[in-house]
Amino acid sequence: MKQSKILALILILFCSSKPARAADTYKVDPVHSSVGFSVRHLVISNVKGKFDEFSGTIVVENNAIKEASGTIQTKSINTGVVKRDEDLRSPNFFDVAKYPTITFQSKRVEKRGDQTILVGDYTMHGVTKEMALPVKVTGPVKDPWGNTRLGLEARTRLSRKEYGMTYNQVLEAGGVVVADEVELEINAEAVKAAAK
Repeated sequence: MKQSKILALILILFCSSKPARAADTYKVDPVHSSVGFSVRHLVISNVKGKFDEFSGTIVVENNAIKEASGTIQTKSINTGVVKRDEDLRSPNFFDVAKYPTITFQSKRVEKRGDQTILVGDYTMHGVTKEMALPVKVTGPVKDPWGNTRLGLEARTRLSRKEYGMTYNQVLEAGGVVVADEVELEINAEAVKAAAK
């Protein structure tokens, strides 16, 4: 009698517990996404640019981001000025022949108040450092063609000198031509991969 009660209780607990939802993988849609940056020039203005070629993956489990990764092709840098872009691709800056990609691979997710922080390895110009990337995830939503999509927004600042990009010129009045601090901005729309 006692055993049958225990068995019934276990059965009730098992049946009433919600099964964990499987993780969903989303691939970044480059047509509806952007990876941009902004850096101070001559101390008086901000020059903005972007990368035209990139890819990324976002993994979501139980309606929360679990991990993310991304790869940027450095040769695709675009500031709208051909000569400046050629200089940025040269050994003075990104040295794209030697360092063709910038990558981010998350290691863990942290919650800081209302913020979600992706902590991972960011590699640029041959240097890897841990980066804490605050992210905002929106969605998921169904698009008109039946695909499931979500959005990810992230913004952070980094020191280019910490990644070995030290080229600069000092101005006569003080200051430098290109600031050390660079602001990165990611706006990604990602599509849920089809179940295998």
